[in-house]
Amino acid sequence: MPTSYRKIGVIREGKQPADRRVPLTPAQCKEVMQRYPAVDLVVQRSPVRAYTDGEYEAFEIPMVDDLEDRDLILGVKEVPLEMLLPEKAYLFFSHTIKEQPHNRKLLRAVLDRKVRLLDHELLTNPHGERVLAFGYWAGVVGAYNGMRAWQLMHGGPELKPANECHDLEELQRYLHAYPLPNDLRIVMTGGGRVGKGAMGVLERAGVKRISPREFLAADNTGPVYTALGSADLYVRDDGKPFEKEAFHNDPRGHHANFLPFARKAHIYMACHFWDPRGPKILSTADLRDPELTLDVIADISCDIGGPIDSTLRATTIAQPFFGYDPASAAEKDAGTKGTIAVMSVDNLPCELPRDASEAFGRDLIERVLPFLVGDDNEGMIERATIAQSGALTPLFSHLQRYVNG
Repeated sequence: MPTSYRKIGVIREGKQPADRRVPLTPAQCKEVMQRYPAVDLVVQRSPVRAYTDGEYEAFEIPMVDDLEDRDLILGVKEVPLEMLLPEKAYLFFSHTIKEQPHNRKLLRAVLDRKVRLLDHELLTNPHGERVLAFGYWAGVVGAYNGMRAWQLMHGGPELKPANECHDLEELQRYLHAYPLPNDLRIVMTGGGRVGKGAMGVLERAGVKRISPREFLAADNTGPVYTALGSADLYVRDDGKPFEKEAFHNDPRGHHANFLPFARKAHIYMACHFWDPRGPKILSTADLRDPELTLDVIADISCDIGGPIDSTLRATTIAQPFFGYDPASAAEKDAGTKGTIAVMSVDNLPCELPRDASEAFGRDLIERVLPFLVGDDNEGMIERATIAQSGALTPLFSHLQRYVNG
């Protein structure tokens, strides 16, 4: 199968509930056609996209009903089995590399139909760093939803749901108008893409960043937040000095020192990457601490059964919150007295699909497309290939047991 593609199609997202994001916006499709005249690009018609068929047509993008003649098909989420065409190349988030049980059938179908499966999550530069992700937008929407959960608990002007906002600009207008209390304290874990998205929202809302030490003093005269890195959050069990590289290689033998912050913060925004071998950050016992001051836990990372024991389940865009009762460790209605409001939506970027798609498509054009339509001289496309010609590639041969069930 070729590694240089000329006939490319953007698929209609078929997964339910509908995902309105796109890998390329109308303007970006036009840009691809102008930059690469040899590339034949079409877009499959769709009634659910954040960008309408009419917007693509306004940029003179060819619209089609099927993609039978395409060599490479671009999407965002998993392709339903009935839409998976044999002997084509696909690039989307397959959610198979962690052996997710619900997508075993998808990988089996990929192999049976001799599909070449490329995964956005596996596209990396020579240093092993991912070049495509929606994490920043998860942070943006997650932080905003954290403020919506605060409004649910404390009242004030209603904050319009992010998915009902046209774009980030409208979302920010609502947040700017919300009167934040002067003593508001927010603690955040994680400083990667997700964390940066959340920080941007807080700072645009007038929340000032302070150091962890200043945060623990709790003498602020305006709304503040602090962002904890691994060195602020974790302590070695043996009492020796924390070593960041050693921790990231193997987090066992460490414990979290989060409770002092949970006794000063009103909102906790979790934006970290969690290694399943790592320690709890907020245990059931921690959540019962009588000095706990948390009203809201926005688990933007949303690790079910992970480091935060109040994350009992993933919530939905339509119903993003539930109440966590520390005494019983059980779920109650959101806003119930004595509970902590939990936000654990697991598909946050879908709430701002136009902005998220614009940023994603820009990275796709600049950082990936040259290797898809030209020479894969860095091995990026090869590294991102899970299956080809009916077999798993050598890098992913370990998934055979997963495929076999």
